[in-house]
Amino acid sequence: MNVGNQFMPLHKEEITHTQLVRYAGASGDFNPIHTVVPFAEKAGLGGVIAHGMMIMGFIGQAIGTWFSPDQLNTFSARFRSMTKPGEKITVKGSVINETANTWVCEAFAVNENDEVKVSAVFEISK
Repeated sequence: MNVGNQFMPLHKEEITHTQLVRYAGASGDFNPIHTVVPFAEKAGLGGVIAHGMMIMGFIGQAIGTWFSPDQLNTFSARFRSMTKPGEKITVKGSVINETANTWVCEAFAVNENDEVKVSAVFEISK
């Protein structure tokens, strides 16, 4: 693997309101901006938004398809923009630096308009 090598993208199905409710139950994050449409509208969001951690989890899922979990040394993410039901997320990644023992990689969760929702940097042992 060399700097610039790109990984096979992970394509996720369209985000649904039901998925957000299920994620709220699984994560314990019942903030109504994720599940209650009138509340989210009143908050000025134009409707419910996906949990940022769910979108970050998609990046974690992609890393797990690209590498063995025991190779992962570090993983940090930054939330960039809100995700709404109806959006389809794709996770893209590549190697950005290489040492004798590791690859430093980046990943982006983007929607169908290539808007970055979450970005991440992670280090993998060779």
